[in-house]
Amino acid sequence: MNLGGPLLLVGCGKMGGALLEGWLSQGIAPADVWIVEPNAEPLQGFIARGVHHAPDAAGLPGDLKPALIVFAVKPQMLAAALPAYKAFAEAGAAALSIAAGWRIAGFEEALGAQTPVVRAMPNTPAAVGRGMTVLCANDKADAKLQEVCGELLSAVGETAWVDDEGLIDAVTAVSGGGPAYVFLLIECLAKAGVEAGLPEDLAMQCARVTVAGAGELVHIASEPASTLRENVTSPGGTTLEALKILMAEDGLQPLMTRAIAAATARSKELG
Repeated sequence: MNLGGPLLLVGCGKMGGALLEGWLSQGIAPADVWIVEPNAEPLQGFIARGVHHAPDAAGLPGDLKPALIVFAVKPQMLAAALPAYKAFAEAGAAALSIAAGWRIAGFEEALGAQTPVVRAMPNTPAAVGRGMTVLCANDKADAKLQEVCGELLSAVGETAWVDDEGLIDAVTAVSGGGPAYVFLLIECLAKAGVEAGLPEDLAMQCARVTVAGAGELVHIASEPASTLRENVTSPGGTTLEALKILMAEDGLQPLMTRAIAAATARSKELG
């Protein structure tokens, strides 16, 4: 992966750290990476491997000329953080953002209208290399930059691109928040097991392992999820009885549709 210069990672929390681990495992040289993060303690493993660290933008070398700045700070912190990086953008650095809710226009306003900007929406399974990231770019981001950004996010999972930035709101609702919905499913499945008579610890074990196993099956399968569902649904069996409820007119689909619509609307409000 040829970045064409140093990579500057602004923010190295859970998501930033997962991304950095993926990049290093993909062959990016630690000496080519700078981290800006106030708390150095969690970064000692990266620093020991040769990654550079600065507590803030003012601590970066005056002659540093990053090819790409990756913004992985919390969205509410971006407005205060961005001005410190405008000079890098004016010197030719591109921007890659994984901050939810921040539109490309916001980066153009803060860093300069000519700044190449790529916006990405990853999700938390990136921490285990099984993330899903959807990206979009402004018209200043050329094919080479888009390829590099795609490779960077591919280091922690699968990627896809959209031309319409407005679709990122729905992406945020579906895959960004999706892990939380799956975790809730595990909670609900376990609780239903308890109400059916299972001990609490056994119910939770059954729910956790079943959801994890089903996820792995759909991950490696070539068939669509609907076919996998049909394969475990015997005519007249117990699974069919449960699915009659879950697939009823007032079942899981309309509930999920309303949930995604609410999350999408909220993402638009935040943006």
